[in-house]
Amino acid sequence: MGAQIGPLYVRRSILIQDLPDRVWNEFKTLNRIRPWLGIGQTIHQFDLILRSEVKLSVDIDGTARYFGGVIVVLDDEREVTFESQWQSPYQWSVPTFCTIRLTPLYDATHVEIIHHGFERLGIDAAENLQGYEEGWTVRHLKALRVIVEAKDHLT
Repeated sequence: MGAQIGPLYVRRSILIQDLPDRVWNEFKTLNRIRPWLGIGQTIHQFDLILRSEVKLSVDIDGTARYFGGVIVVLDDEREVTFESQWQSPYQWSVPTFCTIRLTPLYDATHVEIIHHGFERLGIDAAENLQGYEEGWTVRHLKALRVIVEAKDHLT
């Protein structure tokens, strides 16, 4: 069963011309995930093991800010969901969640990245939701599509 997506979320998606098992290969090691998910952020730890820690950082005004959390949903070739919480002194009262979901569609895979759980932030939900909505693009998903579809043509 996948993560429950509440009413406040940011979602970006793309259709990749390959099957979910082939797309999922790009999640399996740090060397495979960094070229696409590491765009604009540094991935320090990301192991596809339930309850393992995901550790990332972004550079904001010349300072590394760390965030991440534990993997709370792992369904091979379908979904990974992890807590998203900033480290002190920037942390929220509770974590939000980041879900990457793969859904077969035709002979392709619909890939979604969903940052959700903003409603958990109470009065701070609106400002945080708007900030992420304005800042997110599909650049990670475009990079993933290029990697998967290029490898597909090589085999």
